[in-house]
Amino acid sequence: MTFNKNELLHVLSELTYSHIDYVKFLLQENSERIQYKVNEKSWSVIECIEHLNLYARFYNKEIRKGIETSNFPSSDIFKSGIIGGKFAMDMLPNDKMKKMNTFKSKNPIYSKLNNEKVLLEFLDLQDELKVLIEKARTKNLTKIKTSITLPLLKFRLGDTLRFVIYHNERHIVQAKKIYGINN
Repeated sequence: MTFNKNELLHVLSELTYSHIDYVKFLLQENSERIQYKVNEKSWSVIECIEHLNLYARFYNKEIRKGIETSNFPSSDIFKSGIIGGKFAMDMLPNDKMKKMNTFKSKNPIYSKLNNEKVLLEFLDLQDELKVLIEKARTKNLTKIKTSITLPLLKFRLGDTLRFVIYHNERHIVQAKKIYGINN
């Protein structure tokens, strides 16, 4: 798939802003409701957000490193890779969403979490991601490669951004369902 870089980054930026707005809403809410679990094996709202923090700590660094070390000339077009594009699209929430297992290191279930700390960290990490999206506007999203959490694989920067932000969307939708908000 081929994308206009600025249009793609605009969509990703808008999604990021909507994720930030939802978490700002959660900051004002009842902490018991944010800790609620449908059953003992499911995640609570706060565990969904912590899961996103665990990934953002890794991916923000990788995205920043790719942007800061790139010498490739900028391009207005982004060409998605086969594997990176598939991973990104698999993250998008939809009616036929596949349930996926997460790495043990990225699974917050049964963690003792401080709601405010988790939510504020999410906001900080997403503010950092917004800055990275803006910096990506002057870069080549096809040529820059970033490491991902699967060893030995690298994605094109555009696919990494899509994967991360679609993954955020997936779990924000999950958190809203747990909380009782239907999109």
